[in-house]
Amino acid sequence: MTLVSFVVPAFRVQGYLRECLDSILAQPVADIEVIGVDDCSPDGSGDILAEYADRDDRVTAVRLDRNVGLGPARNIGLDRAVGEYVWFVDGDDWLTADCLVEVAARLRETRPDVLIVDHVRAHWDDTATRSAMAEVFPVPPGPVTFRLAERPETVKLLHTAWNRLVRRQFLADTGLRFAPGWYEDVSFSYPTLLAADRIGVLDLVCVNYRQRRAGAITRTRGERHFDVFEQWHRVFRELDRLGAEDLRPEIFERMMWHYLVVLGNGDRIGPELRPTFFARVAIEHARFRPAEGHRIPGGVAGLKHRLVAAGRWRTFSALRTASRAGETVRRVAGGTRRRVLPPARLGVRRARDAVLRHYQRTERRRPVEENLAVYAAYWYRGYTCNPAAIYEAARRLAPQIRGVWIVRRDRVHTLPEGVEYVVAGTAAYHRTLARARWLINNVNFPDSVRKRPGTVHVQTHHGTPVKVMGLDQQRYPLGAGGMDFAGLLRRVDRWDFSVTSNSFSTQMWERAYPAGYTTLEVGYPRNDRLVTSTAEDVLRLRAEFDAGLGEQVVLYAPTHREHLPRYRPPFDPERFLDALGPAGLLLMRSHYFHDRDRRPPPVARARVLDVSIRPRVEELYLAADVLITDYSSAMFDYAVLDRPIVIYAPDWDAYRLTRGVYLDITAEPPGPVARTFTELLDVFRSGALRSPDAEQARARFRERFCALEDGRAAERVVRRVFLGENPV
Repeated sequence: MTLVSFVVPAFRVQGYLRECLDSILAQPVADIEVIGVDDCSPDGSGDILAEYADRDDRVTAVRLDRNVGLGPARNIGLDRAVGEYVWFVDGDDWLTADCLVEVAARLRETRPDVLIVDHVRAHWDDTATRSAMAEVFPVPPGPVTFRLAERPETVKLLHTAWNRLVRRQFLADTGLRFAPGWYEDVSFSYPTLLAADRIGVLDLVCVNYRQRRAGAITRTRGERHFDVFEQWHRVFRELDRLGAEDLRPEIFERMMWHYLVVLGNGDRIGPELRPTFFARVAIEHARFRPAEGHRIPGGVAGLKHRLVAAGRWRTFSALRTASRAGETVRRVAGGTRRRVLPPARLGVRRARDAVLRHYQRTERRRPVEENLAVYAAYWYRGYTCNPAAIYEAARRLAPQIRGVWIVRRDRVHTLPEGVEYVVAGTAAYHRTLARARWLINNVNFPDSVRKRPGTVHVQTHHGTPVKVMGLDQQRYPLGAGGMDFAGLLRRVDRWDFSVTSNSFSTQMWERAYPAGYTTLEVGYPRNDRLVTSTAEDVLRLRAEFDAGLGEQVVLYAPTHREHLPRYRPPFDPERFLDALGPAGLLLMRSHYFHDRDRRPPPVARARVLDVSIRPRVEELYLAADVLITDYSSAMFDYAVLDRPIVIYAPDWDAYRLTRGVYLDITAEPPGPVARTFTELLDVFRSGALRSPDAEQARARFRERFCALEDGRAAERVVRRVFLGENPV
């Protein structure tokens, strides 16, 4: 018999759902099932559930044709469960490694109706805070069970569905289910405790309760938070039905605590709704107050209780204002104590930079130029990537828009003829940034750039992520390189649009860069050229490398290792050319981070070319018959051409542990995988490069990552961003 049925509802959690499912399926306990319920989610959550169900028979995917809400979605999963116990895990949370071993042992040992487990709040800044478990139970109860009347302090544990496992037959016998509306956990968790004969507590952190920076209901203002009142009404109806009047004081106290938490949260109840919400709390206090009295907490909390009982909103509001003002004063004072002024420096360069920054601030006070768009790529390295493709499409579709590029002085000579530009760091540069209406970049603009009202920032990114990015890098400090994550989020908050090439990228960017931008999942503009180029274009590009019709051109493009900046994968061009045969040409391209560390070709043979300085990598893709790469996003772009790809990953184990990855490219590759240089040579000597297995792997890869690449991605961005259309 299945021991645990996990019910995972999914709605707008595509960026986190994989981590949730992986954390469950990786548990070393065999007798489990996972029922994923797609609550008609508008993102890719349903597709992720279907993907997992296709490859793991423990997973069942249920797709709803309309949105029913979290509570009813859990009920639908419950109705399909066959396990002895049910664990409702939210799609944006995840389990701790191997926790189910101890959970299963406790379930089998004590057979509780309800088993409560511990959790931590996992914040988006990679910090964690413990729950109240240690405060409620200073001495862990151990492997015993009890009724709520025997340990009433249990009600002080967080009232969520995901921190407890419930015996399925117990739910069927009592008829307890989730109610619709927000705060649905309230009217489920407390009644299960009231009705249970055998409650257990496991003092083990099992759940990482994700505190999302954006998108969480707890950070959404509105009248839906008034649902909390009806949920507590259901709790008291169950209390009366079960004849648990002796527990009314504890339940009442918990209700008041919860109401005051909601009322005090400015992310939930806006100023215009607070008086009404307070009035409802006062009514609830009078309605459910135990006749024999109840415990009033001490300090400020007790004062709030008395003010609610007396209905004194103005005094309550003044107390809240005074408390917040005190917090602000303490925070500012603390910041003042910590501030250390740098020593004065009167260098000419510093003075010049200060003048230019002042100039940019002055320019920001002037009107935005309604038809000015500024473009940049790779920290001003030149005219390239997605911004270049968007620029070219805008010149064709929106000629009224004046496009200006920002480039470094040493890259001006690489600009195509007729492209207007400003040099980074000059007065014209600061003026352009201050006045532009549209700002398009494949990385972030500097911190000095401010988001002006009416301006539009477009983040195009520059690849589909294999390695972890953004906030996820906090878990891999060796690869983070001392990143300023707070500064990163300030830059991300400037984005209005995020351009992605596939659903996978959308999911990863959503969790790596949580903010309020709009995702444009339209394909990558820079890949349009790969789709639209003709056979004549390919022959012309190959001719630039003196590559004949019968010559096999191989492009080797490894990625950068942030944690090992001087590392180069073991690669012997001489031996590789011998394996390639006499009709072969090797193009070697280093990562753009190494553009100031160019080295001569490693061998003097004419059939090896260092192509690192070519600004448009798309031209290299078109010229090449085969791509060799490791963890670079080059594989996703090159796959658009449907040509052979080889993954050469000699340091895969070290890379994924130190840098972190979103995708196991050795398990889901676009072609053959070589873990050593000898294996790489064998791929070319044996014909595995074009074997049926390689063709099938590439087809699966293209279906997942290249479906949107139809040659019109740049057009879709221009029509949405510049013309305000919603192109299909």
